[in-house]
Amino acid sequence: MHIKYTISVIFIVTLVIIEKENNIISKVSDKLSTQLTPILFGPSLSAPHNASADQHEDRLLENSTWSTQQSSSPASASGGQKHILLLATTRTGSSFVGEFFNQHGSNMFYLFEPLWHVERMLSVESGGTNASVAGPAYRDVLHQLFLCEFSLLESFIEPAPQDHVTASLFRRESSQSLCEDPVCTPFVRKGFERYHCRVRRCGPLNLTLAAQSCKQKEHHAIKSVRVRQLETLRPLAEDPRLDMKFIQLVRDPRAVLASRMVAFSSKYKIWKRWAVGEDLPVDEDEVRKLKGNCDNIRMSAEIGLKQPPWLRGRYMLVRYEDIARFPMHKATEMYSFIGIPFSATVEEWIQHNTQASKEVSGVYSTQKNSSEQVEKWRFNIPFKLVQLVQQVCGPTMTLFGYKFAENKDMLMNKSVSLIEERTFL
Repeated sequence: MHIKYTISVIFIVTLVIIEKENNIISKVSDKLSTQLTPILFGPSLSAPHNASADQHEDRLLENSTWSTQQSSSPASASGGQKHILLLATTRTGSSFVGEFFNQHGSNMFYLFEPLWHVERMLSVESGGTNASVAGPAYRDVLHQLFLCEFSLLESFIEPAPQDHVTASLFRRESSQSLCEDPVCTPFVRKGFERYHCRVRRCGPLNLTLAAQSCKQKEHHAIKSVRVRQLETLRPLAEDPRLDMKFIQLVRDPRAVLASRMVAFSSKYKIWKRWAVGEDLPVDEDEVRKLKGNCDNIRMSAEIGLKQPPWLRGRYMLVRYEDIARFPMHKATEMYSFIGIPFSATVEEWIQHNTQASKEVSGVYSTQKNSSEQVEKWRFNIPFKLVQLVQQVCGPTMTLFGYKFAENKDMLMNKSVSLIEERTFL
């Protein structure tokens, strides 16, 4: 009797979970389908009001086929514009590297982590980020943003923008494009804007003006730590209106863990307890998360480095350690890969921001004495955690050229580098 009761309860709970997940997927699908229709059809491909579903499908298929055929010569279709997506995970130096594009000058439109809003809404509604829902949502929001269309992003911002005006865009101040004329509207002393522009006082962000500014810029760049799989972004690479370049930034997983334990202390309590020597059983969920992160990074890199036809000439892998040691050289390489002249303003910013003193070099600061940061983690993390990361993330470390520390003495020996010299083509 007890067994039958238990099975019934499990069955009911399972149905509730499935129904909840389906509702979330349905909500996100509604957002995407409603907002993407104008993008998919475009002005010349808009479907007539009396068109049948089959006709709609035929038009989409024709548009998709045309996009694939034309993707071999994107520069002509994109009008010479370059579209850059900096892909990374948290604590890999992506904010620092993103400034290489943010500081470029008046012809670069840069956005800092716009997918934060998407992740936040999906997490609030589901209690966590569901990869099957998040992947398509991230892709489609990025697709629109590179086309200077903000309507889909608006649908994820809370509280909802009024007349396309919001005081809640995440880290607005990290985008020069959103804090300069004409996007910087006159300051109004009412309401609260957490992410206000630092260098000047601006009113709440008008997304219509932001879209207009985006269209006037020659190049567009976005930085994101939320995309898990490069493969999901294939439609961006195959859209003839975009000349996409993907730069994947990676860092030694051991260094990433050490940095996250400091920056996200409340989320890494178990790791910190392990670090101070508490004899706790290995938390399988935490280890599974670590492995999942490493595997996603590695699989994306493996796809990129193989250079399939849709990614040929569009993918570049960069290690944080190489940027930290040779920032000017690596920045020049990135600009060469993209096909944009390296600007004097970026060069000046790099010179100023890679020689920062300890007083200004905080956890979230983009000002670092970068050469000192490369292997600093080795003296801030116990060897037993290093061993665990090496065990779980070994294939990822091998692919990126990070050497294993065989013992505590090797870990602490400054004269022994744990970074292989590598060239990623």
